[in-house]
Amino acid sequence: MRQRRLRHSGPAGSRTASDPLPPVARRRRSCGGGFRSRSIGSILSGVRAQILDRPRQPLTLREIEEPRCGDGQVRVSVRACAVCRTDLHVLDGELTEPRLPLVLGHQIVGTVLERGAGVTSLTVGERVGVPWLGWTDGTCAFCRSGRENLCVAARFTGYTVDGGYAEQTVADARFCFPLPPGLDDVQQAPLLCAGLIGYRALRLAGQGQRIGFYGFGSSAHLLAQVVVAQGRELYAFTRDGDTRGQAFARERGAVWAGSSDVKPPVPLDAAIVFASVGELVVRALEALAPGGTVVCAGIHMSDIPSFPYEKLWGERSIRSVANLTRDDGREFLPVAARLGIRPDVTVFPLERANEAVQALREGRFTGSAVLTMER
Repeated sequence: MRQRRLRHSGPAGSRTASDPLPPVARRRRSCGGGFRSRSIGSILSGVRAQILDRPRQPLTLREIEEPRCGDGQVRVSVRACAVCRTDLHVLDGELTEPRLPLVLGHQIVGTVLERGAGVTSLTVGERVGVPWLGWTDGTCAFCRSGRENLCVAARFTGYTVDGGYAEQTVADARFCFPLPPGLDDVQQAPLLCAGLIGYRALRLAGQGQRIGFYGFGSSAHLLAQVVVAQGRELYAFTRDGDTRGQAFARERGAVWAGSSDVKPPVPLDAAIVFASVGELVVRALEALAPGGTVVCAGIHMSDIPSFPYEKLWGERSIRSVANLTRDDGREFLPVAARLGIRPDVTVFPLERANEAVQALREGRFTGSAVLTMER
């Protein structure tokens, strides 16, 4: 595991306050109406946060009031928050229903500072992870059938409730994961979405021996370690000319790595498309053996081009992954600890969040980017 740190200190920007309502009680806020000015006496108790006011605009570093802990919630001191491509989709307006103004970030590692009424599952001082799935109603047909990831009323961390690009956050205690020892905060953070979603995608891909990964970023480099530990063959596909990414994939155990416009040397039993490029779904389908499955692991993707039925024929299939369940976390996190899964991370301080998301957009690092809250 390689870890790179980028540091900078700078002014915190304007001081404002965020809506303190808990997720269950919150209603969607219109842009520009969610923050209150703060009194001079409250400044010393404030926390720094990167705020998204409008899509397609840079984040703004501000000092806000400490978030208030509602019933069933915990207030968390954020230690690290990994940057996800989903954050880019929110920033770019490709995910169209954010609650604005918004604190992004849904791969949060921190410690419990305060418990709201009714919380007994977590203790003050305990280290926890806060993932993408932030709340479900528990009563719909999906929730009652073990598919809470499809709950139509679900709330999502860093999208419809505030997330972890801040020194503190609040979360529903039922959706937080107690974290095992063994990984430090920076290493643990990428497991909470890149790891979880990748693991769910891998499970849906089936038990085939030859697995292809289209795109080799944060999620793929973590799941590569699982595939190798299971004794399966990994074939990695990157953008044309990305020799650094291909070398990185081979370092992570890929038996073959090449451009996504090239067919692998053998037919694949399954392929996972991590990149948000619809054209890759067709290319992955063309690389499949009969009976194989293409799993689309992203939350957003460009349009998939039309293709002749003969490419799908032979009992090939295409399916998507939507969100995650708490059971995914309960299963994957112990597996990751047992297998010694380690991310390759580049660390940015909170004040350089805009640089971190731009570096992700441009592919300037391998592995995962993680924000830390150190001043």
